[in-house]
Amino acid sequence: MNASSRPRTLLDPFQLGDLTLSNRVVMAPLTRGRAGTGRIPNATMAEYYVQRASAGLIISEATTISEQANGWLESPGIYTDAMEAGWRQVTSSVHAAGGRIFLQLWHMGRASHSDFHDGSPPVSASAVKIDGDGIHTPFGKKPYETPRALETREIAGVIADYRRAAARARAAGFDGVEVHAANGYLIDQFLQSKTNLRTDDYGGSIEKRARLLREVVEAVSAEWPARRVGVRISPNGVFNDMGSPNFREQFTHVATMLDRCGLAYLHVVDGLAFGFHNLGEPMTLAEFRRVFSGPLMGNCGYTQESAEKVVAEGLADLVAFGRPFISNPDLVARFRHGWPLAEPADMAAWYSPTGAAGYTDFPAHGT
Repeated sequence: MNASSRPRTLLDPFQLGDLTLSNRVVMAPLTRGRAGTGRIPNATMAEYYVQRASAGLIISEATTISEQANGWLESPGIYTDAMEAGWRQVTSSVHAAGGRIFLQLWHMGRASHSDFHDGSPPVSASAVKIDGDGIHTPFGKKPYETPRALETREIAGVIADYRRAAARARAAGFDGVEVHAANGYLIDQFLQSKTNLRTDDYGGSIEKRARLLREVVEAVSAEWPARRVGVRISPNGVFNDMGSPNFREQFTHVATMLDRCGLAYLHVVDGLAFGFHNLGEPMTLAEFRRVFSGPLMGNCGYTQESAEKVVAEGLADLVAFGRPFISNPDLVARFRHGWPLAEPADMAAWYSPTGAAGYTDFPAHGT
């Protein structure tokens, strides 16, 4: 069997537009809270990403596009000169190690708190509060608050923030950007009927709820070629109190809309490891394959075996791994050589702002 006729494998190279990836293993975006109170990427973060640079592609941790977008303790931003310079240290280190890295652009929307905004409430599509056990703020854990619905006239400013952040990402040396439209953050809050009760041009129908995402992608694509822009969605997810009865129609429309944009990829959180809203049968990669012709990335709960299966079947071109990359910086080598995975990292270490501990101190196999 020649190389062109044999089944594709997870460790085969992949041509992502004009970028050649060494394999189809993607490091998923993982919020780790190591950027300090100034939200400036640092040398420890650079070391962390370099340790994982054997991934075909790294997608950075979610990175806020503005002060309004903040809502997670010590997560990084990309809206000041110092933040841009900090990220440049990360990208140059990853490139020196042979890696490729995209920056994930993030606005938390209602999943924030007034403690992050000098007492002003967080913003969202509509004034719908998260039903959850609370949020960690600079002043301790507190209940979620009812957000303020963005005025129609304010939305252009949010879109401009995405464009400026994308421009800074390019200046910082990233290989591309991913628009975070998943997991109950701002763009997802506009997409879903559960959280979007608007009656203006950004709500009231499937098409109007998708308008913010479309306009953000257009703005970001003015700074980057579309082939260097990815989008992440989570049609099945319940994280941040999401899940809408018409999810299948909404996300089929989203994928169809994005198919016309010539994107680098569509990143679908198709797995159910973060929970499922149980509002119908889960959406599958096969459904998205029917309406999205570009590169497709699966995510959430994949093992090497299940990832190999979707790649071989042509359902996914790339598969993103999150938690396994925390305790296995050499995850690609472990897959390649059949080495066992390390024990999963203790959740207490995931977000602890303690420098190397639980972050860069996981050994490679055999060391």
